Amino acid sequence: MLYRYSGMQKSGKRVKGTISAASPEEAKRRLKEEGIYYDSLKEAKEFSLGSIGKREMGGEALSSFARELSSYIASGMTLSTALRLMENQHEGEKRYTSFLSEIRSQVEEGQSLYAALNSQKIYKLPEFFLHSLKVAGQSGKMAEVLKNMGSFFSTQSKVRKQVLSAMAYPIFILVVAMGMTAFLISFVVPKITSIFEDTGQELPAVTRFVLSVSDFLSAHGTATAIFALLSIVVLKIAYGRFRIFRRWIDTIFLKTPILGGLIQNYELGRFSYILSLMLESGVSYAQAVRLASTTFGNEALKETFDLAVQKVMEGNKLSNALYMSDTTKPKRNFMQSLALGEESSEVASVLYNLSGLYNEENDEKLKLLLSMLEPLMMLLIGGIVGTIVTAMLLPIFSMNLGAGA
Repeated sequence: MLYRYSGMQKSGKRVKGTISAASPEEAKRRLKEEGIYYDSLKEAKEFSLGSIGKREMGGEALSSFARELSSYIASGMTLSTALRLMENQHEGEKRYTSFLSEIRSQVEEGQSLYAALNSQKIYKLPEFFLHSLKVAGQSGKMAEVLKNMGSFFSTQSKVRKQVLSAMAYPIFILVVAMGMTAFLISFVVPKITSIFEDTGQELPAVTRFVLSVSDFLSAHGTATAIFALLSIVVLKIAYGRFRIFRRWIDTIFLKTPILGGLIQNYELGRFSYILSLMLESGVSYAQAVRLASTTFGNEALKETFDLAVQKVMEGNKLSNALYMSDTTKPKRNFMQSLALGEESSEVASVLYNLSGLYNEENDEKLKLLLSMLEPLMMLLIGGIVGTIVTAMLLPIFSMNLGAGA
């Protein structure tokens, strides 16, 4: 990562510039070694032809790469031979083949797998994945670590697919409900309105409400749709660019009933699994905690763990740092399990079991949530259509009753 700093040298001269480091803590340490007392240190965007061409490597591709390479290395193949074989097997996938070819070339020049993956210009890879391979290469556990990482990325990809598949039907129902409502209010209601205007009778409150909505959409429907789309785009840009706004939104999500529990289980389960894998691979505890904390997608939890990582780097226990934190705290059972693991020096096994527990809990909650969501969506459609139909029929019934009297 690239960090932009401003500060003062020992001589008193003001300086500013950029420094490359794996983390803010490393950047601060390097500045101190260079005799620079910084007063501002921020992450900067790295603009280069290589970084522009890079894109995230998907979970399925990462899983396939790790598992294939693991099986070949475990069978006794050299790294370069395994990569060449993978090139031949995927020759129809141009970008992936270029990725394998670039790695193989560097490996044949004497580079380690970690160095080759870190310097290639095709895909952007997770930092914890790269560092795990670095340690695995030093400890001789490359095949084992690749296999475990492959299983992790495969599980993450399956969870994402399950959620998307499960949400497809409710989203379809919601779109149908919105389309049906727009059609009734924009085309059907205006045609019936003329009947009520000719009678001159006082209309029920629900009818007046539906007619006012219809009139508003008829007059400002296009502007309303454009405003809604622009609002979504602005919110998405703000969420991606402004950390304060992202943290505020993510904090709201964490406090939302049911959804907050699902998010915590998913985020903490992923962190626990990655941390356990890295510890099993031989990564030091402080470094493993720092790298595992980069996997958080929720900004509120990420901030909590980033602050805790600084305490761990200073020699404190992660459980104590999280407990003393003034920001969003993780679930109590997570902190208790972590504290137990740290006391017994069994952090890897405790967190591995905890990640499995969180995954099972999320599966049960998702099934319950989706089983409740489908009938609720049907009730929503019925309620909207029923309201519109009732609003149109009440005045007609009133006219018929008046004519009969």
